[in-house]
Amino acid sequence: MAEEHAELKEAVEGGDGIWVIRGGDACRQWNGIRYRAGLSAKNVPARKLSMNVAMIPPGGVAYAHIHVDFDVMLYILQGRVRHEYGEGLRQIVENEAGDFIYIEPGVPHEVFNVSDTEPVVAVVARSDASEWENIIPYDRNSAASTG
Repeated sequence: MAEEHAELKEAVEGGDGIWVIRGGDACRQWNGIRYRAGLSAKNVPARKLSMNVAMIPPGGVAYAHIHVDFDVMLYILQGRVRHEYGEGLRQIVENEAGDFIYIEPGVPHEVFNVSDTEPVVAVVARSDASEWENIIPYDRNSAASTG
């Protein structure tokens, strides 16, 4: 974990009030999602916010999970995505490039790239500076969280 944080810190320029990350490729992965080095408490003095660019590969899935006590907003830059959400993941919404998405804290959801050829790329902002530490898995079959 410390090694991962060191890599994230190396990507950051600046200080004294303004920090910058310039471009970069996907360098981390969580739950089927690849992330570019972004900004979070892992590499800047953020206390209430983190931001990344996320990519779900063609045909990929970010398995069912719940964000515990934080908001998530996404802006889809490329591709088409389907969220199955709510109790038992029975509700469905599809989004494409240009769409904004808000996910309320505590809502179970699973994310699918609906294309077999094109990745989904999105800007992800969270009201949690720790990124994905406060996320728990969700079992769609038992309609109950595990963790």
